[in-house]
Amino acid sequence: MTLAPIASPQRARVLAWAAWDWGSAAFNAVITTFVFTVYLTSALFLDPSLRVGTAAYDAAKASLSTGLGLGLSVAGLVVALVAPVLGARTDYSGHRRRWLGINTAVVVLAMVAMFGVVGSPAYFPLGVVLVGIGTVFYEFATVNYNAMLPGISTPRTIGRVSALGWASGYLGGIVLLLVLYTTLIAGEHHAFGIPEADGLNIRVVALACAVWAAVFGLPVLLAVPEAPPLSGGPRPGVLQAYRQLIRDVAGLWRSDRTLVRFLIASAVFRDGLVGVFSFGGVIAATVFGFTFSQVLVFGIAANVVAGVSTIVSGRFDDRFGPKAVILTSLVGLVVAGGGVFLARGGGTTAFWVGGLALCLFVGPAQSASRSMLARMVPAERQGELFGLYATTGRAATFLAPAMFTLFIAVTRDQAFGILGIVLVLLAGLLLLIPVRAGGPSERTAPPSR
Repeated sequence: MTLAPIASPQRARVLAWAAWDWGSAAFNAVITTFVFTVYLTSALFLDPSLRVGTAAYDAAKASLSTGLGLGLSVAGLVVALVAPVLGARTDYSGHRRRWLGINTAVVVLAMVAMFGVVGSPAYFPLGVVLVGIGTVFYEFATVNYNAMLPGISTPRTIGRVSALGWASGYLGGIVLLLVLYTTLIAGEHHAFGIPEADGLNIRVVALACAVWAAVFGLPVLLAVPEAPPLSGGPRPGVLQAYRQLIRDVAGLWRSDRTLVRFLIASAVFRDGLVGVFSFGGVIAATVFGFTFSQVLVFGIAANVVAGVSTIVSGRFDDRFGPKAVILTSLVGLVVAGGGVFLARGGGTTAFWVGGLALCLFVGPAQSASRSMLARMVPAERQGELFGLYATTGRAATFLAPAMFTLFIAVTRDQAFGILGIVLVLLAGLLLLIPVRAGGPSERTAPPSR
């Protein structure tokens, strides 16, 4: 991907901004997707007296997943309630960079603390709490991070810049997973000789992730300038910010229902996108017979495919508009997801083909969704509306897990959980079709304060 139309100083800011996404892969790809949450739901956290294959053992394993899901649900609720107000207050103060740094630091500290999560049942609650804290402050950080996008791009390059950020996250995940796989995870004898007893090698992985996120989180704090504070009075208090939020949402519905409809549609399909990655490893292991090491190798390949397709999609975003990219991606996801379900008896090869096909469309949909919102909102409300974007996304986070669980509960077949996720993606697609938005020429703005 080239950023030739961007002047050199601006290009440096874009690269510094994208470095944060590269660093955030430590939390996204390693902690919450392929390694630490898998560790938390492993047999290390079960009563050692339970016998494998018994009903009691299976029930205990399920309770670990339920506990983790509950913790993440609480974290999502906190984000939904707080993110838009934090975004609005940051708009007034102009301290986006400062709060990005503070929230990133909390995520880093949470990963450092994960070293203390010993592989024992007594430490499971601590692990869930730390993952929940990291999730909350990661989401808070992304509100300010996403709000920086319009300031470092132009209407002609915003799609490519957004795609570069998402792709950097995927590519960072590839590099980090490869390093961790070869040094701390793969096989019985790791390159550093760190034993697996009590999950020590995975706890060291958490420390490595903290260092990774801290190092690559610094460039954006040094190279991207602060946004100017809003004129027209001091920053509102917390209660005043909530009252203003309610008034703004009501006004948004009266004056710009297109934006409201987009926020609702994106909340649904983004939850489906998260579900593809959140449950991909579970499906690979339980339905298609992948081992833990094979899941990690698939994760690396998945990030390669998603990263490359996201970079390519940025040009289509700028040329045809983000809505076209999202619609194409969602159609591809629905078709590929249906194919994975139909091939559920095909073993590991079937999932490699179908799973990578899914990954081909996830990144472009995520990137184009962010650029579509950035094209639609005025500069003075970027933090607030990206906070609302985070809130609507979090408000729908129950959909993919609920549908995944419901389909399995009804059919008693783990493979049918795939259809639950596909249904969420299809619902998001149908909700997006009537939304009248796309490129800069179709841009609409919510009412000013």
